[in-house]
Amino acid sequence: KNLQNIKDVFVSCSDKLSACRLRSKMLAKQLDHVDMEIEREEEAGNVAAVSRLQAVSSRLCTELERERELELSLAQTLKQNLVELWQIETEQEKYDIFREQLQKDEEELQMQYQEEREVRIWKEKITALQAEGTRRTRKKREEEAQREREERNKKLLEDAKRNHEKAVCFLRQSMARIHEKNAKEEAKAQEHMERRIQAVLSLKTSITSNRERLQTLQLLNKAKALEAKKEEMKMREAILAEGGNVVREIFLHKRQQEHEKRKEAFRELQKSRKMEIVSRILQERAATHKQRKSQSPTKAIKALTVIFNCIFKTCVLSPKSWCPPSVCSLAGEGTAPQGESSEDRPQDVLWESGDEDPERHKTLLVPEFPGLWSREYDLLKVPKAEDPALLAIRAIRKQIAKKKMEKLQSAILHKQTVPAQEHKGSAFLSKPSCIHFKDFDVGQIYKKKIILTNASYSVNSCKLVGISECLKDFISVHFDPPAKMSSGMSCEFLVTFKPMINKGLEGAVMFMAQTGSFSVPLKCTVKTCMLALDKELIDFGSLVVGETISRPISLTNSGALGARFK
Repeated sequence: KNLQNIKDVFVSCSDKLSACRLRSKMLAKQLDHVDMEIEREEEAGNVAAVSRLQAVSSRLCTELERERELELSLAQTLKQNLVELWQIETEQEKYDIFREQLQKDEEELQMQYQEEREVRIWKEKITALQAEGTRRTRKKREEEAQREREERNKKLLEDAKRNHEKAVCFLRQSMARIHEKNAKEEAKAQEHMERRIQAVLSLKTSITSNRERLQTLQLLNKAKALEAKKEEMKMREAILAEGGNVVREIFLHKRQQEHEKRKEAFRELQKSRKMEIVSRILQERAATHKQRKSQSPTKAIKALTVIFNCIFKTCVLSPKSWCPPSVCSLAGEGTAPQGESSEDRPQDVLWESGDEDPERHKTLLVPEFPGLWSREYDLLKVPKAEDPALLAIRAIRKQIAKKKMEKLQSAILHKQTVPAQEHKGSAFLSKPSCIHFKDFDVGQIYKKKIILTNASYSVNSCKLVGISECLKDFISVHFDPPAKMSSGMSCEFLVTFKPMINKGLEGAVMFMAQTGSFSVPLKCTVKTCMLALDKELIDFGSLVVGETISRPISLTNSGALGARFK
């Protein structure tokens, strides 16, 4: 295609060149003719005609020069086209040689492919013959195995028939025994069913009697719920009229109601445990009363009197030194639900069986080892007031507790030391080091589990002191104080965050250890937008004049809040 274009250009240039030469000849003839006319008019003395002919002569000269220049340029172009045509023809001859070589190579490659195809067909025929042979041998083996299997099945059938005849004989005997056993079981099941029917009938009567009570309780609960809603609406209206925070006040009101419910439940639990203690004492009295005839009456009565007086003094007269396990644990954590001291607890629960004192002195307990039990005591000499020994023990306990509180307040605590070393810094390390609730939504509940590790050099313990004042309405901490932990041991506590306002908070969760107080920082941050570029400097490097270079820049929002930018 390129060769044809060059040939077309060459032909057009040659045509133009011949036309240009023809015009030059015509212009030269016209110029000679004008020169002759000028000479003739000069001889005649016609000045106007001479000037007109000179102007025509000058115009013809300029046109002749222009035609000659065009002829030179066309000759030059024609020469260049002729050179390019020669070059293309020489290159085409080279490509013809390469094309012939390529055709020869393709023919050789086709011959090689044909040979490989024939070899592959020959190998496939050989593998097909081998597969046919293996199939025939496999078929023979399968036929032989089928014959052996049929013979084995015949033997098995014959053995099965013989065994079946024997099994039928044994089955008839065992069925007779089973029928007898089933008849007995049916009789027992009938008796059991009659007893169950009677129990179901009695249960039905009790359900019908309790259904009315249940309906009345449901009606009472509905009425209480309606009253609570009305009170909440009234409270909301009153708070709105006063211009207060409705959500906060309602939350505090519900929290106070839950506190009162827990207080009431704790009182019921305390009463039930005290009644359980009284019932155990009564059971012990009944058990010892059965052994009264076989044991010495006087010694048993006096021994039981001593035991009951000790229980009475420790449980009733000194309520500070005795309380149920749940109360003691709550008091140790400083989170008693009632907010009452142990001195305000009722002391007359164990005296509910006081009218049975005459029978109580008849109870009996026999010691496993002789000693204090064998001493005789006079019931009239036992004072009704508190024992001075118990009063002294109580005073000592008060002094010890007072000293411990003074040590804690004055920060005089134990130092954690090992040979040639003394621990400095916090006794416990938290993981993570900061409790961070990030990008929270109002109304949701978030929980995080924190691990405290004993980083001191010896056994240590810790307990929860509290949290910052600004976090008490939104943060709750669940922490079961463990026993003393060795160095390197860890424990866990759970932090629950209930956001009610869209505002950042900062504070700390405070603990007390044997080596001093420590705290875990707590932070709550709202959703924010954080826009950042991936480049601080846009470097285009070295450029050339007139060149255009582009560099991409990425703008990333790593925050949780969307943002507009321009």
